[in-house]
Amino acid sequence: MYKRLFFASLFLTGLFKSQTTTVTNLISDAVYYDGYAPTTTQPVPSGLIRLGNTRYAKKLTDAELDSFKAKIAMRVTIGALCDNYDRLGEVFLALVPKNQPTYTMNDANVKRIEAARYITPFMNKNRAPIEVPFTYDISNLNSVFHNTELRNAYDMYMELDVFGVPYAAQTQVAGCANRIDVFSGNLTFFSTDAGATPTDYNTLVPILSYNKLNNYNSTDVSGETVRLVTFNLPTAVSNARFFVISTPHGAGTGGEEYVRRQNYTYIDDVQVLTYTPGGISCEPFRAYNTQGNGIYQSAPATFAQWTSWNNWCPGNSVPIRGFTLPSMTAGNHTLKHTVPTAVFNGKDGDVFLSVYMQGKSNASLHVKDVKTIDVNIYPNPTTDFVNVKSKEDVASMTLFSIDGRKLAEIYRENRINLSSYNTGVYFLNIVLKDGTTFKHKIIKK
Repeated sequence: MYKRLFFASLFLTGLFKSQTTTVTNLISDAVYYDGYAPTTTQPVPSGLIRLGNTRYAKKLTDAELDSFKAKIAMRVTIGALCDNYDRLGEVFLALVPKNQPTYTMNDANVKRIEAARYITPFMNKNRAPIEVPFTYDISNLNSVFHNTELRNAYDMYMELDVFGVPYAAQTQVAGCANRIDVFSGNLTFFSTDAGATPTDYNTLVPILSYNKLNNYNSTDVSGETVRLVTFNLPTAVSNARFFVISTPHGAGTGGEEYVRRQNYTYIDDVQVLTYTPGGISCEPFRAYNTQGNGIYQSAPATFAQWTSWNNWCPGNSVPIRGFTLPSMTAGNHTLKHTVPTAVFNGKDGDVFLSVYMQGKSNASLHVKDVKTIDVNIYPNPTTDFVNVKSKEDVASMTLFSIDGRKLAEIYRENRINLSSYNTGVYFLNIVLKDGTTFKHKIIKK
């Protein structure tokens, strides 16, 4: 407990220097259960919806939404129960159709963005500290919480998720035999107007929410680690700010958790973000790792040792990365995220990717007006055919040279032949049967 209080004190002192801070305790001491087991029949905490053993949801009341101020901090606190391994957890904002009394994890009418992600430490519930705090600046969501049109169309829920399994702890942690409760969770918000400039975004575009990406069974370019998604903006958007969360996983030999690789994000084939996960020392989080493990050795590691391999630290929050585009036109845009050197040794592991956008437009955009399409374009590069796969059928494809000359056009086919063209770069304009159009760069080998 002393660690939690000390951390919270430092956090609030740094982010909020005013006494006029509103505190909203949304989820308190919710107990999470074995993520692989059938949904538990244990009582659901009052006011929460259990979406599964790993996730609870809590509706934000109008009073709570009205109380949020310009600067918002969110704190997740995870308590140790009967899982002593490092696990993934997330916080999601879910937009549920207005006055719908409840919903499920896979409700197609629910729009969701990932607001934050964290990695639990290796914790033994019998050794202090028995809980770990994670903190985030989510001031950008103030404009969502106060958006009248969104609130008229949707009820807003916050979801706190943490996956856990108890099997190792049942034999390694005293008091955990036969138990399936894995963690406890708390979700608290702090907000103030002191020293803050409110955001005036009126556009929210969910693009990807905890999307699984690898190069063997979840990719949009065969054999490569590539996610392509097209999204539509009904009107032009200025100050388009994108939020990106990603972490690589796969703990086997040579797994993606242990090899730092560059990530690239493109909008409409223009590179807008480059980063390599990790790059920090995990020593500040050693105190929370109270269960012996293969990550923290008995002696502290140097900065160089940590940064030579670690993509993330057990017990730390995951960075929320991003970029801003001054303006985006109305119509379709394509986001591409790729990890070119990823291996996924033994076809094991994944990158979990979330992306959403906020911005300003002349007309407030409802999230329901924004359409996203996940497409698969392969192979690319190619020596002959390029195939297009999506849930919507292809109406037409038009091939252009790099200088804009139209070279070929086909209809109602999902592949096009480039075998007769010279080596180089081409652009493929794709029109789907629902009217969605987008362009993609093709490399002819």
